[in-house]
Amino acid sequence: LPCPKEEAERAMELSLRWAKRSKDAFIPREGYGIFGIVQGGVWQDLRERSSEGLKEIGFDGYAIGGLAVGEPQEEMFATLDVTTPILPEDRPRYLMGVGRPSDILGAVERGVDMFDCVMPTRAGRTAKAFTRRGEINLRNARHKMDTRPIDEHCHCPACRHYSRGYMNHLVKAEEILGSMLLTWHNLQYYQDIMSELRQAIEKNNLSQVAKQMRAAWALGDIDSL
Repeated sequence: LPCPKEEAERAMELSLRWAKRSKDAFIPREGYGIFGIVQGGVWQDLRERSSEGLKEIGFDGYAIGGLAVGEPQEEMFATLDVTTPILPEDRPRYLMGVGRPSDILGAVERGVDMFDCVMPTRAGRTAKAFTRRGEINLRNARHKMDTRPIDEHCHCPACRHYSRGYMNHLVKAEEILGSMLLTWHNLQYYQDIMSELRQAIEKNNLSQVAKQMRAAWALGDIDSL
């Protein structure tokens, strides 16, 4: 973004032609699959044409590309509202390059199964941690003397063995261990989110779990000592 609709349409049609060529060239073998990638920007009719075209070709799974590239979250969700209902329910649906915990939660509610994103590692390298009470910045002075873990409910090595105060020291000293531990923590948190959402889907209470997650994020970080 920004991208005029004409350019998005041209690129979408090019992607469809490549999808057909890729599927024709693919050699089926154990442990491998091929995904078709839905494109079309934020335009409903382009997303529909792309989805229907990929379904006609037939793939092991379907990726949703071209989102999380600068559009507001509500536009991303609106695009998913149009796209995911068209895609086969018996094939995995993969949202590419997404995202923050709130993005993932909203996408799961709209039928997305899989994600990939640099966010956990990028945030870890910039002193940011994702917690059950929202995002925090370990560079902030409020953590300097805090003996509590980043997230008391997390079982990652950073939370089990180190305090916020020590993490603040590592960040300020530019020690690589700080980035490593924060990355480990963020990856653990993302895995925990997905585990909770899978269980919620199995128990048919996704809406309740989603409401609880959002309420906890809205509380903000724990009070300073």
